[in-house]
Amino acid sequence: MKGAACSLAKLDYDDLGKLLPRRHRPIATKVARRLLSLLGWRLLGKLPNVPQAVIIGAPHTSNVDGVPAILTMLALGLDIKVMGKKQLFSVPILSQFLTWVGVIAIDRDKKGSVLQANIDRFATGAPLLMALAPEGTRKYTDSFRTGFYYLAMGAGVPIIPVALDYPTKTVRFLEVCYPTGDYQADLAVILSAYRGIEGRHPSQMAQVLQDLKLP
Repeated sequence: MKGAACSLAKLDYDDLGKLLPRRHRPIATKVARRLLSLLGWRLLGKLPNVPQAVIIGAPHTSNVDGVPAILTMLALGLDIKVMGKKQLFSVPILSQFLTWVGVIAIDRDKKGSVLQANIDRFATGAPLLMALAPEGTRKYTDSFRTGFYYLAMGAGVPIIPVALDYPTKTVRFLEVCYPTGDYQADLAVILSAYRGIEGRHPSQMAQVLQDLKLP
């Protein structure tokens, strides 16, 4: 196994912290774990025992990413809210499924109000794990968008980086980051954990992820 995976052990479903918000769907959890196994995906690493956090998932290069991502959410049995573009909810049946999974529709044209609305969600003090794709698109982009960072900063919560590595079929929970306010320094630390990771379409990974392959 390559890259960051070398230091990550298999995730233990029975060792999830008590502070993490739960979603009690035992049948869905059991089925999701079985499907992940049948599809050849494994979960590595460990989640910090925190009631609130911003989770970032990368690389995001294909709609197919949703399969291991959603199965991982269900397999963990955790209550994770995911930011998804509002256009995904235009089909009623799909909209119902996405809502059941935990996807929250957002309007990307209203960036400032979306950021503040989600900071306000955390401000209630209720347990909340909010997940999003920092690349903001499955197409090529130069870098991560900054929204995830300022959401974590504004809410005063940690950032949990998660990687989807297609060559090894692993979902990796990487080292948690507690933002300091120095975006560039913190981003460098976060990105370093993604070294060796490849998305389904490597050429469509954000340039900052592709640069990690350079000597």
